[in-house]
Order: sequence, then C-alpha cells, then structure tokens
Amino acid sequence: MVEKALNPFDAAQFQLDRAAEWLGLDLPTRELLRSPMKEHQVLIPLRRDDGTVKVFRGFRVVHNDARGPAKGGIRFHPQQTIDTIRALAMWMTWKCALLDIPLGGSSGGIACDPHYLSLREQEQLCRGWVRQLAHELGPRVDVPAPEIMTGSHHMLWMLDEYEAIYGERVPGFITGKPVGMGGSVGRVEASGYGLVFALREALKELNVAADGMTASFQGFGNVAQHAGRLFEQLGGRVVCVSCWDQKEAIVYAYRKESGIDIDALAGITDRFGGIDRNKAEEMGYEVLPGEAWLTQDVDILIPAAVENQITEEDVASIRPRVRIIAEGANSPATPAADKIIRERGILVIPDILANAGGVTCSYFEQVQSNMNYYWEKDEVLGKLDVKMTSAFHNVLKFGKAKKLSMREAAFAIAVARVAQACKDRGWV
Repeated sequence: MVEKALNPFDAAQFQLDRAAEWLGLDLPTRELLRSPMKEHQVLIPLRRDDGTVKVFRGFRVVHNDARGPAKGGIRFHPQQTIDTIRALAMWMTWKCALLDIPLGGSSGGIACDPHYLSLREQEQLCRGWVRQLAHELGPRVDVPAPEIMTGSHHMLWMLDEYEAIYGERVPGFITGKPVGMGGSVGRVEASGYGLVFALREALKELNVAADGMTASFQGFGNVAQHAGRLFEQLGGRVVCVSCWDQKEAIVYAYRKESGIDIDALAGITDRFGGIDRNKAEEMGYEVLPGEAWLTQDVDILIPAAVENQITEEDVASIRPRVRIIAEGANSPATPAADKIIRERGILVIPDILANAGGVTCSYFEQVQSNMNYYWEKDEVLGKLDVKMTSAFHNVLKFGKAKKLSMREAAFAIAVARVAQACKDRGWV
C-alpha cells in the first residue's frame, strides 16, 4: 500500500493526492503538481586534502514556482537521494503557500558526509555546486538556503562563488548568510521559534497552560535547541532529547526528569548536533537507546530530525499522556502512522505549518537583502510570530469548518493556493 511506503517522495505524492481529492482538482492540475517542474543532477569532482580525487553527486529540484521564485534548502547528507530532494521541494511549495509567502518550492544538496570533510573540502564542494548550477539559480529564479549539516559559512562560500561568476554583488541570491554579510538577525532562531509559536496556539486551543508542560525532542540541532529554549521560557520543561553521539555512529537519547539544561548540553554538542555521550553522563544525564525519545511519559513530542522516524509499528510506543505532536522535521511520520495517531486523538501540528518558521524568516532575509535595508531582531521575530499565528488559526478554522484534521486542512489550503496560481497563469 502507498500509505506504508517509506520513500519520502511517495509519501509526499500520497499527501498531495489526498488534498487533490478533497479539493476536486482536475487531472491536468494533479499531474502538474505531482512531479517537479525541473530537476538537475550534477557531478562535482573534488581534490581531497590527501591529493586523491573523489566525485560527489549534487542535486537541485524545483517543484513549482507559480507563486514566485523557488525557495529551498541545501542539505549535505550521505544518504541523499533524488527522491528525498523531490519530496523536500514539494513540501517547500506547500509551506510557502500555507504561510502565504510569494515563493515556490525547491530543494537541493550534495550526497556527502561533512563529518569527514575538512573545511577546505567543504568550501570546494559548495563552490563546485554553484558553478554547476549558477544559471539555474538567482534572486528572481531560485533562492537556496541552509538545511541539514549546512550553515551560514556554506551559504557565504556559495554567495561568493555566484558573485564571482556574474561579477556583481547579489546578496539576495541566497539566505542563511552570516549577520553582517547580508544575513538577517533572528534567522538562526526562526525554525525553532516558529514551531513554538504554533505550539503555543495549540495549547490555547486545548485550553492548557504551557506552564508545567513536558516535552521530548528527537534531534538536538538548530531547530530543537531554539525551540527548547523558547518552550522553557513559556514555562515548559524538556526532559529528553535524542541525537548522534559525536564519536560513534549511534543515536542515543539523553534524559533528565528535572529538565534538560539546553545551554549546558549545547556546550558539549558539535556543529552537526552530535552530543558527547561521556560528558553527558558526567553531567548526570541518563543515556538511553535513541528511540527512547518517543516512549517518554510527556505531554508533547517534537520530532526535529529527518523523515519517516515514526512508523506504524512505532505508534504503540507513544504514551497515553501525549496530547500534541509538533512536527519540527519534514514528514517525520509515515502516512500509516499518521492515520493511527489521528485516531488516538493526538493533536498534530503538521510539518508544513510547524517548521515553516525557517522559510518564513528566509523570505524576510531575502526581502532585506534585495532592498539592502535590515530590520531589528524584535521586528523580525514579531513578523514571524504574526505569520505563524495567522497560519495556525487559518488551518484550525478551515479544519473545523470542513471536519478535517490539521494536516488535511493545511494541505488543502496550500494545494488550493498553488493550483489557483497555476490556473491564473494559464498553465492548466
């Protein structure tokens, strides 16, 4: 069955098909939205520091740009596949439409493991990726941004290469840049903060105060760390996080019932979100198997890692106390798992809403870069709060009116907006 497929692109197409049925979309529109409009796969030869040459595979996919220039991340990951990129590009289309941002969806990356690449080697990969794809990118065409295992320094190397090719300063070519080099204040916090803004509204809908709520996270990268900090400011308590160990290719969960000290734990975490297990034990954390994040007796679960981390078989491990799942990762639950979760009455804040804070603030950075005028941090985060809160209540209201789940409502709104843009342009 399609519902049980773990291929992320199959899952993304399944979600689209469901939305198309609810909306009664005609066949040509469905066909247009089911597949990317453009795909590029490139080879990037790299001379390693030891003198050997290794060839890496790079990707860029534009799913749809009917509502504006495409926008999407660049992921460095050893298990990168074209189907993952296709799915991420499609989900980005829906995020931008749901938040009513005038952008389309794209995604890209390089199949590599930066843990085993020097900074020089990473820089050369970034520049090589841009050289191969420069004519397909630009502030009015397709705007990249950081994603898993890429950061502001990667974006700046890519910007520098792009500007060298075209002989002009184009800060709006890419987002996620360092502050002071065309980057926006608030961009680092945006994905995590946006998630908590949506979570705050969900707690209000359940008539539950954030004070005293407990949460367990999968992942301890940028999203989880900033979401955890803001959640604690609201009065909540993070009791468990899971992530890779710095020295072993093993995922562990780190638990402390009295509450995780996020700043202290971040102090023993590498730039890829890997925690030093030995130091964590010395700090009094209980070290558990990686999947233990899902079995915690908490109020809120926040998957903030990669796709397909909650399967149909995993749902039985979710404790009865859990009331909300806020999806900080893209498609963290398979379609079959999502169906069971919904039947259990757990409120799911779907990925295209919960983790849309990142692309929203990337859009803010793009606007600031293009006009060469930058806002203060309070203004950036205030605008983000308004966008996330408005989108949450639009989804909630639509879902109640149509008797749809939050996920169904979010996809229906997003797909309808993109389909209308395609019709208005005369494409279908």
